[in-house]
Amino acid sequence: MQASTVVVRGSRSGRSAVFTGIVEEVGEIVDVTPQEDAARLRIRGPLVTSDARPGDSIAVNGVCLTVVDPSDGSFGVDVMGETLRRSSLAGASPGTTVNLERALSASARLGGHIVQGHVDGTATLAGLEPSEHWTAVRFSTPREPDGGVGLARYIVEKGSIAVDGVSLTVTGVDDDGFSVGLIPTTLAETTLGSRQVGATVNLEVDVLAKYVERLLSANAAGAGAGMEGSGA
Repeated sequence: MQASTVVVRGSRSGRSAVFTGIVEEVGEIVDVTPQEDAARLRIRGPLVTSDARPGDSIAVNGVCLTVVDPSDGSFGVDVMGETLRRSSLAGASPGTTVNLERALSASARLGGHIVQGHVDGTATLAGLEPSEHWTAVRFSTPREPDGGVGLARYIVEKGSIAVDGVSLTVTGVDDDGFSVGLIPTTLAETTLGSRQVGATVNLEVDVLAKYVERLLSANAAGAGAGMEGSGA
């Protein structure tokens, strides 16, 4: 795959940071300080902190957060209330392990897929089926309040999805969830290897699926307005 030339690392330049879903390091939350409709987390991650500066972006379990006070192999992040409500970081506590990835640099290769770090919601780990060479994992996704299909409508078989910041390929999907296959390397080098049935994980669906839905909705609305205007 060709090296990316479209983004720069971090957000100090004013550009949006993006990620690849290839975890660089499993870090550990060492402190949680609740604030008014927010929280400050302190995360130990020597690798990603080695060249971090205030204002850089790091994905924490798939959530794009801005670095504050990087020092001694750890860094701080401020998490807004909206992010806490939408992601699994609401349940973070000292000792919680998290997947860490620095923002994509201009010279880096895109090993996974484009991940924005904007979590769409959470899913529940519903099943694990280990085999000799890989593990099949099933995740259930919540439905809409009216009973309609939730995030699963954006997921397609063989498509990409980010689970706790890990770029994965979907092996199966239905209205209530999806399945992926995890190889030993992924299990060993990310937090997914320690997750048990019932665990909550962050999801970011492929942004292209949301663009397609919006375009189709706009076209359908335009067609409906045209028919009304013609008196049909």
